Amino acid sequence: MSEISGSNGVNRRDFIKTTGTAAAVAAGVNAIPLAKAQAAGSNERIRIGFIGPGGRGFGAHVKTLAKQKNEGSNIDLVAVAEVYSEQRDKVADYIKKENGNEPAKYVDYRDMIEKENLDAVCIGTPDHWHCKQIVDSLNAGLHVYCEKPMTKFVEESLQVVDVWKSTGKVMQVGVQSTSLPVWNQVRELLNEGKLGKVLQFQTEYFRNSDMGQWRYYALEKQMTPKNIDWKRWLGVEEGLAEDRPFDRAVYKQWRRFWPYGSGMFTDLFVHRTTSMLKATGLNFPGRVVGAGGLYLEYDGRDVPDVATVCADFNEGVQGLINATMCNQESRITQLIRGHYGSFVFGNGEQFDSFKFIPERSQVTHDSKLKEEDIPVETPKESTTYLHFKNWVDAINANDPKACNNPPDLGAAAIATVILGARSYREGRVFHFDAETGTISDGNESWAKKWEAISEARGQAKHIPGWTAGDYGSTLSEPEYMKLAGPWIDGKPPENS
Repeated sequence: MSEISGSNGVNRRDFIKTTGTAAAVAAGVNAIPLAKAQAAGSNERIRIGFIGPGGRGFGAHVKTLAKQKNEGSNIDLVAVAEVYSEQRDKVADYIKKENGNEPAKYVDYRDMIEKENLDAVCIGTPDHWHCKQIVDSLNAGLHVYCEKPMTKFVEESLQVVDVWKSTGKVMQVGVQSTSLPVWNQVRELLNEGKLGKVLQFQTEYFRNSDMGQWRYYALEKQMTPKNIDWKRWLGVEEGLAEDRPFDRAVYKQWRRFWPYGSGMFTDLFVHRTTSMLKATGLNFPGRVVGAGGLYLEYDGRDVPDVATVCADFNEGVQGLINATMCNQESRITQLIRGHYGSFVFGNGEQFDSFKFIPERSQVTHDSKLKEEDIPVETPKESTTYLHFKNWVDAINANDPKACNNPPDLGAAAIATVILGARSYREGRVFHFDAETGTISDGNESWAKKWEAISEARGQAKHIPGWTAGDYGSTLSEPEYMKLAGPWIDGKPPENS
């Protein structure tokens, strides 16, 4: 089985140092030349290969699609690329048992793409590989499903969006909760002005464990350098990570270590953040601050066990994302706040209903606004099942915009959580310019912008899609405010 070294890749550290604009990002990593695949049409079978089907890649990607194939979906699971020989055989054996075909097996995903005439791939590798594998696959003419987070760095997420747009392929990012109908329902209500001016969202992801997060991924004696292509897993030749001695904990519990993941920021925060962005229609943040620390789980990890991200958006909305990995039973409540009321969702991912809690009538001037439970459509299938079905349907329709979590939404979530992680690690406040794709250190410009709008008695900014005019977005001016203002030539403002 031949191997491709990937020597055309640019060192990741140099990439991060030199990229500044979206255009620079697009040119930052050179995808290796690969054979172009044939796009699947609505009447053709979709040939799918799996890249790195480990825990989530096997348990969700492979098993869900194998089930859908048995139910009549026009897909075939034809190949597996995995650096761990025992996992590679396990996945291939499962596909043969469930679907009846014997998939081809590869160590390097590039060999699989080159030889198998695929239509699509599912990526389940550690975070630090995502960008390169997505870009290589899209440039090879393949549709892509990539497990969250979409990329490890903000700059990479912008590159993925550029390549996705230029290739016209269908891509789904694996935040499965975005396939729940509740978020489109919430967005319609927000745009209609149900809450008035939208001000803030608040979300969470709390966990607790007696052994420490991500250490529940069991280490096994058969995990050895003999069975695992360690340098390929690290991505040393591609400049994705530095070489280091083989370590079972790093291999299996990689989310605990910064070079390969970002702990709760990308494993957990990205779930809730993406859902809130979908619900509000918000995209990239304008300013991000992160905080937290390692306060209990002293088990050799890098990533914090308590963290908070505060993201401010140019539409005049703030997002709060909060969690600890050491307490679960006293979570904050997920909600969206507006000037005239709030939507309160509770905790978790799926809801039978959510509450509308109005502000008092002295604020809304509407005594008819009452607290209410708003029912939610609850699908029978799991969110993972729905998410993969949505991806396959989008491929059959050849419609990249039909995915529930496309790369542009994925990039906005990455910018929010990764800048939060960087802020925690580097002690800096970050500003983000979505038009140029540039990241800069915090300064007074954010506060000055809002102060200038207030000084000019400006109008409130709104979430994308807002249709409610001034509803819930203006203030009542007390009569005595006519007395406010500077005295000119000794005359009070009411006589000016």
